[in-house]
Amino acid sequence: MFTYLYFLIAAALLFAVLRLTCGPCVMGRLDTVTQASIPRLPVIALGWALSLFLTVTYVLCVGFDLIFPGYAMYEAWIALMPGMTWLSWPSFLLGLIWAFLYGWYAALLFGGLFNAIASRACPPARVGTENH
Repeated sequence: MFTYLYFLIAAALLFAVLRLTCGPCVMGRLDTVTQASIPRLPVIALGWALSLFLTVTYVLCVGFDLIFPGYAMYEAWIALMPGMTWLSWPSFLLGLIWAFLYGWYAALLFGGLFNAIASRACPPARVGTENH
């Protein structure tokens, strides 16, 4: 239970800090008037992509472990996904949930940090000013 709370609290606090310091830039929203040239990562799309990637990877690894038990990697999954055991339907579904949540965790933190740092590192574009 402590592990669940740790990830939930850590993600919420870091995302809140980023949101308060950078505002909408954390989510990758583009302000077309003042900051058109700043690179952005769309956090929602990144979250779905990473979550689905890790979920599919988890399913492929479970399949690999069942086909080639001599090369099984399930011990690594069990260590990373609290509450999971090898292999039952509830445990498999818990592993899917963990893989999905890890994707969102990475997307919120990486995407938010990237957008916050990019907004600080890139000077805002000035509308109506041409560079010669």
